[in-house]
Amino acid sequence: MIMNRLLPNLHSPEELRGLSLPELETLAEELRQEIIQTVAVTGGHLASSLGVVELTLALQRVFPTPHNKIVWDVGHQAYAHKLLTGRLKEFGSLRQLDGLSGFPKRSESAHDAFDVGHSSTSISAALGMVAARDTLGGTEKVVAVIGDGSLTAGLAFEGLNHAGHLKKDLIVILNDNEMSISPNVGALSSFLSRKMTSDLFVRFKRETESFLTGLPRFGKDLLNIARRAEDSLKGFLTPGMLFEGFGFNYVGPINGHHLDELLETLENVSKLRGPVLIHVLTRKGKGFLPAERNPALFHGVGPFNPVTGEVPAAKAGPASYTAVFGQTLMALAEGDKRVVAITAAMPEGTGLTPFAAAFPERFYDVGIAEQHAVTFAAGLACHGLRPTVAIYSTFLQRAYDNVLHDVCLQNLPVSFALDRGGLVGADGPTHHGVFDYAYLRHLPNLVFMAPRDEDQLRRSMVTALQHDGPFAYRYPRGNGLGLELSENLPEPLAIGCGERLREGADGVIIAVGSAVHQALEAAQLLEEEGLQLAVVDPRFVKPLDRALLTAEAQRTGLVVTVEDHVLQGGFGSAVLELFADEGLSPTVLRLGLPDAFVEQGSQVELRARYGLDAKGIAGSIRQLFPERISRHLGCATAP
Repeated sequence: MIMNRLLPNLHSPEELRGLSLPELETLAEELRQEIIQTVAVTGGHLASSLGVVELTLALQRVFPTPHNKIVWDVGHQAYAHKLLTGRLKEFGSLRQLDGLSGFPKRSESAHDAFDVGHSSTSISAALGMVAARDTLGGTEKVVAVIGDGSLTAGLAFEGLNHAGHLKKDLIVILNDNEMSISPNVGALSSFLSRKMTSDLFVRFKRETESFLTGLPRFGKDLLNIARRAEDSLKGFLTPGMLFEGFGFNYVGPINGHHLDELLETLENVSKLRGPVLIHVLTRKGKGFLPAERNPALFHGVGPFNPVTGEVPAAKAGPASYTAVFGQTLMALAEGDKRVVAITAAMPEGTGLTPFAAAFPERFYDVGIAEQHAVTFAAGLACHGLRPTVAIYSTFLQRAYDNVLHDVCLQNLPVSFALDRGGLVGADGPTHHGVFDYAYLRHLPNLVFMAPRDEDQLRRSMVTALQHDGPFAYRYPRGNGLGLELSENLPEPLAIGCGERLREGADGVIIAVGSAVHQALEAAQLLEEEGLQLAVVDPRFVKPLDRALLTAEAQRTGLVVTVEDHVLQGGFGSAVLELFADEGLSPTVLRLGLPDAFVEQGSQVELRARYGLDAKGIAGSIRQLFPERISRHLGCATAP
């Protein structure tokens, strides 16, 4: 690791203006080393952040924050930004409980212009800031930095379209690290783009347009010819005609690792009026060879060796829920040609990569376009197929209306596989899947299941395939329980049928999904203290097993619901609604997440903090029986 000579003494982005080009290049190396060394310990989004080090330096040099606003799309690439804005000392706490967020966060720093975590929001948010600036008479520059992958989302094009219509001063940086839309790249196009934004060229262009417009005859015709010639030249040498069509002045492609080119271009663009899009070519993982060779692995990586890049092999253990899902869907597809898999730019994250290889004609990756994924699935279902849409719980939120209007309203047999349901860990509040019970269980025609383990996950998938209507099942991030799974597909479940897992006369714990096994452990702890709690797994969030749940409530008079979901509108609320409808009034204790966004931390840490591990569940129930517990422990006080 190189000695940090510049970074520890940098207190504000404004100080970058005092550094020479060689010093900035040295600082870029220091930033890379700090990011590598830290992420090697904490894990995080490495490749994306390494790819934009020079771009971040150039942006902060020309448009220093917090006066100017830089809006990072998604935020995977913002580590250098954090280091340049006074967070070096805290950087070792990245993505840890009570530490720095892995994403830009306004409450963390005035330099963070917008909270992000989901893709394709940057252009719309930045345009809103531009409109507010102009209304209030501000002078700051606003820059949106968006990756080429995020441009697959409709929201990004909605923002581009509106920005081109408003013609306000907005700078959009297209960080192209896949070269997917850059067929014409080279020294000539880079040179042309920089020169076409220079003061001399812009002044010449403006004066020429004024001169041609003033000619009494043929002036407008000559002006149109000149504009077409400029467009043809740009179109021949650059891929910018699409953005010009949106009303943007296109600049690029620019080499995103050449600081001199970046600085010259940004300085020139800072003087332009109207919306400008700068196309910057970067390399994911730049400066760390293992990440350059395997950017997918180092996109979101756990701890690794910072010298060799070796990522420790996962300890032998149970298969992940994601892997079980992928394997089971392949087995279903082998037996039923109607099965189709859809994901939104997450084939690896959702466990569908093997499916894509085995059934390429029945696999669709629609890009970062969750809304399209759902409505596309509805179209497939209309023609007799049985599509499964595999999307993280937190991302399906973006397609709520499509689930309601295009699937549920028509009662179509579309299955929704909600990966990362519940607390997900270090990605924090933008990624916790803790709202899905609430936003799905009230939709007519939808069946919603929350399997407690990998065996129940497989049964939910078989049940979904045989159901003639919308079906959702959610499962957590991480490994299963290590249950032995049959090579044959399991039998489907009776919809709305729960299961009593443990007997007990003092009350009943009704736990759902991954909370079931914490509830079983809690019941065991309480039994050692003299309390007998039954445990019920309803298996379905909708429809509920009315007969089983009401019978348990009447039998014990005490019901404790447990869920890794927000309490408002969640599973416990559904149980209360059921009891109200049945005219029952047992004592009900609901355990779940509060009306707040849950911070980052490991799943174990967060369950403990919010009382959703076995110890916490037992502690909450224990408070309902203070006398029983104290007598059992031999510490009852005399009357």
